[in-house]
Amino acid sequence: MSKQEFKKDGGVQTLIVSADEDGMRLDRWFKRRVPDLSLGHLNKIVRTGQVRVDGARAQTSTRLTEGASVRVPPLKIDEAPAKPAIKRAPSDADAKAIQKMVLFEDKHVMVLNKPYGLAVQGGSGTTHHIDGMLMGMAAENGDRPLLVHRLDRDTSGVLLIAKTRKMASDLGEIFRSRQARKIYWSIVEGVPKPPQGRISLFLAKGAGMGDERRGPKGGARIDPEKMRIAKHGEVDAQHSITYYATVDKVAPRLAWLSMKPVTGRTHQLRAHAEAIGNPIIGDPKYGIRPDNDPRRTDPLRAIPSSVENKLHLLARRLVIPHPKGGTIDVTAPLPPHMKATFELFGFDVSSYDPIMEAPDE
Repeated sequence: MSKQEFKKDGGVQTLIVSADEDGMRLDRWFKRRVPDLSLGHLNKIVRTGQVRVDGARAQTSTRLTEGASVRVPPLKIDEAPAKPAIKRAPSDADAKAIQKMVLFEDKHVMVLNKPYGLAVQGGSGTTHHIDGMLMGMAAENGDRPLLVHRLDRDTSGVLLIAKTRKMASDLGEIFRSRQARKIYWSIVEGVPKPPQGRISLFLAKGAGMGDERRGPKGGARIDPEKMRIAKHGEVDAQHSITYYATVDKVAPRLAWLSMKPVTGRTHQLRAHAEAIGNPIIGDPKYGIRPDNDPRRTDPLRAIPSSVENKLHLLARRLVIPHPKGGTIDVTAPLPPHMKATFELFGFDVSSYDPIMEAPDE
């Protein structure tokens, strides 16, 4: 069955989810089928129950399945047009840059070594990013490599890319079912006590009062992007779990941690490191300390100025079942700034890693 096209001037329409849309979120499905529809208008028609999936009310986060019917009401696209997406022409430079990042590739997937400072997706003021580079690698039929998961701009390391929408859907389901094993390495301030443990917290967006940033005129303002510790049952609070282990340390100054997130919340590892009193070195959002803090004034505890002020967080290893059979198991090397820090303090990458070597649960 060929995919039905949305009719801009039609009334109520019922569209069927195609095979390559299986597992896609409803909001992204609309973005694909009706690219000119504004997010605000989509939220309204979903909130008021005008959109139905197999006859039932849905949310923008609802996952669709192949063959499901989606009721689409008449849309007022002209009244609230979305900004047209910026389409990049195929670029040899982008293709070559991506190829230099490849750690593993077959006909279904690519695994990249994302460098520090390169955004994965666009945002306010961000024009150069992995997703855009992949967009420039689209085939004539419109198929292009797709992101399967995300890393923060300043986090380096393993990033999984699917070469087809169906593969992206299959891998996305594996991530959601927590079959993927992700190991991160970080350098943190101080030495955690205990040296190995489990962090279980509820996180919500928007730093609360008492954790403000100073605005341009000196007034306090809440950081809307920073995750904060929340209470169970609080609106938007999400449970988060991370296992960590100290691999090596230079007490009392800093420690090399191996971290395994069980959940995948925004800034989870960065927020968890701060929550246990050991923020990741170079973190501009979670590692800020006042001028009179002992970790800045005590020469035995302060981080040497020779350590680059960059986020010391690496997506070191990814182990995930391959939808076509077998296992994808890829390890990323240290980025230059973390390699320099390892060399400065004599950390050995071949050291025994309790998290890396622990059997899967």
